[in-house]
Order: sequence, then C-alpha cells, then structure tokens
Amino acid sequence: MKAFRLDELEAERAANDGAYLQFLRERNMSVGLYALNAGEHDPQQPHQQDEVYLVVSGRASLTVGMETTQVGRGSVVYVPAGVAHKFHHISEDLRVMVVFSPPEG
Repeated sequence: MKAFRLDELEAERAANDGAYLQFLRERNMSVGLYALNAGEHDPQQPHQQDEVYLVVSGRASLTVGMETTQVGRGSVVYVPAGVAHKFHHISEDLRVMVVFSPPEG
C-alpha cells in the first residue's frame, strides 16, 4: 500500500517551486497534484494520456475541447487524450489531483 496526505503533498509541491508534483507512478497510471493560484494562466497543452481531474480546493472554469464548465471542490472531470483543455477564470487558488492513464511521459 502507498498512502499520501494532501497537506504533505502540497508542502512538497510548494517547496519545489512547481505547479505540478507527480507523487505516484505505476505501470498503468500516474497521479499528481496541480496548483494554479487565483488569476494565474494555465499553460497546459494536450496530453497523450487520458486524464481525470479531482478538484481538491478552489474555483475556476475548465474548457475541454469546445465545452466549458465551472469547477470547485469535489468536481471530477474526465479529459480524453489529445483534447485541448485549460483552467481559466481562476477565482480561488486551485488545487487539483490529476490521474493520467497510461502514466504521463
């Protein structure tokens, strides 16, 4: 078993001065914590893997392909591989758990 605490992951991510911290990588998936602060720009490009986002905290809009939805704590969104997507209009600091399958590059 591997177990993690979000507060410890957030501290590690912040200490490494990065927006993304991959904290689990297995044969069929990887999992990370993604952070964008209120008003910040999301620099993501489409990924080669399917993704699932679980919003841990914050509020924003998320556009996937041609569809836009509002996300907040507890939102879960699937993003198919190769589809353009971006968080925007980030009104509260955003923390998102990201599951990639297969594992991200």
